[in-house]
Amino acid sequence: MTLLADLVDTSASVAATASRSAKIGALAEQLARLDPDEVEPAVSFLIGSTGHGSIGVGWATAARLTGHAIAPTLTVANLDETFETILATTGPGSQESRATILNELSAALTPTEADFTRRLLTGELRQGALAGLMADAIARAASVPATAVRRAAMLSGDLSQTARIALTAGQPALDAITLTIGRPIQPMLATTATDVAEALASTGAASVEWKLDGARIQAHRRADDVKLFTRNLHDVTDRLPDVVRLLRALPNSELVLDAEVLGVDDDGTPHAFQDTMSAFIADPTAGLGIAFFDCIHLDGADLLDEPLSTRLDALVSITDLPTIPGTRTDDPAAAQAVLDDALTQGHEGVMVKALDSHYAAGRRGKAWRKIKPVHTLDLLVVAVEWGSGRRRGLLSNLHLAAVDPESGQPVMVGKTFKGLTDALLTWQTEQFLALETHRSGHVVHVRPELVVEVALDGAQASTRYPGGVTLRFARVRRYRPDKSPTEADTLDAVRALLPRARRVT
Repeated sequence: MTLLADLVDTSASVAATASRSAKIGALAEQLARLDPDEVEPAVSFLIGSTGHGSIGVGWATAARLTGHAIAPTLTVANLDETFETILATTGPGSQESRATILNELSAALTPTEADFTRRLLTGELRQGALAGLMADAIARAASVPATAVRRAAMLSGDLSQTARIALTAGQPALDAITLTIGRPIQPMLATTATDVAEALASTGAASVEWKLDGARIQAHRRADDVKLFTRNLHDVTDRLPDVVRLLRALPNSELVLDAEVLGVDDDGTPHAFQDTMSAFIADPTAGLGIAFFDCIHLDGADLLDEPLSTRLDALVSITDLPTIPGTRTDDPAAAQAVLDDALTQGHEGVMVKALDSHYAAGRRGKAWRKIKPVHTLDLLVVAVEWGSGRRRGLLSNLHLAAVDPESGQPVMVGKTFKGLTDALLTWQTEQFLALETHRSGHVVHVRPELVVEVALDGAQASTRYPGGVTLRFARVRRYRPDKSPTEADTLDAVRALLPRARRVT
């Protein structure tokens, strides 16, 4: 059995180096030492997850874990079993019971183990063991191709389970994992391009489609069984009864489709994103519309490995399916016309997608490019300052961070207090106080869990911030509750907005 202390030491060594190769090596060595039953919890812990989702232990409660043991005795399995017990402790008297469990856990942990466990519970274990790095480490430890690990994780939706399969059964078992209707897969993602000409230069012949400002949905259907998932793979079937009815009415018996849910007025004018999300979250009878843009499975045929052109042909073959407007072209003038039309109709831009691209789920590559007239970034809030004047008593000035692609750590790139309405100030004050970790003067430091979309005029080099770059005239557009912290933009995305002569690496 593997001591938790061994995992803690590995986590510390990963955090201590900026070298991607060294991180992968340390993780692979640890994985190779695990017993089969320890693999899933160990992988979860090392990528900063309990493996059980939220188990109902907040920051204040987790802070009680100080560690009193002199020598390590707890195993990885012991900690996993404790998390399972906490999760199962519900109902009357559960708060006291959980406190007792945590007190016993604290007594069994060393101070170093307690610090690791506390940060694991509060989402602050950001030692650089990102899912991508872990996939490479799993491949090295199991002596299988990294592509096989990534594909299996994509199709299973579970990296920890994929690790166990790789380490115990090897590549044949990984290759046997296929798309399963009703089980979500990681969505394909896009990178930003400055304009349609730049995008087409990268993609070649492409599908140029309106970019709708809504909530992304993955729809699964087998006979009358319909499942709808968000981009974070959360099941939201009950939130969208109209979409369920639409899918059940289609003539096809098996479907996996990508779509965008969006509120629109009677004249077709799209609702603001925050209004769409409000209806999506709070009112399942709001009558949100949906438009589909990709077909991943159709009546027994998996299309993941087919080019986009084939998937689009499959999509348009589905009778009475509402689709996102677009055209197939390699002509910048034709692509610009689609962009102009999208903007005229009130949408935020276009997507330019290579017609020969396969569905690379979970990856943000250059096969799909997004073009919006205003530069925008999805950033993490790492701290907030108390306001003054009419904003006194409200958290106002946001400390914004992008993700370092090597370490996985949020790196501050600027601040903004612009674009915040009174309603948004009130909302974010409540949200950030619930995420508070500590204070320094008038600054409230928070767990980096909320993603905020900011508009900006560009970026500039800066010695003030550790990433060497900062934002120009940033202002808040909206919060993105549909996005997880792992989907925040990286420092590379910020640096890409630098004037070409000033770009840094």
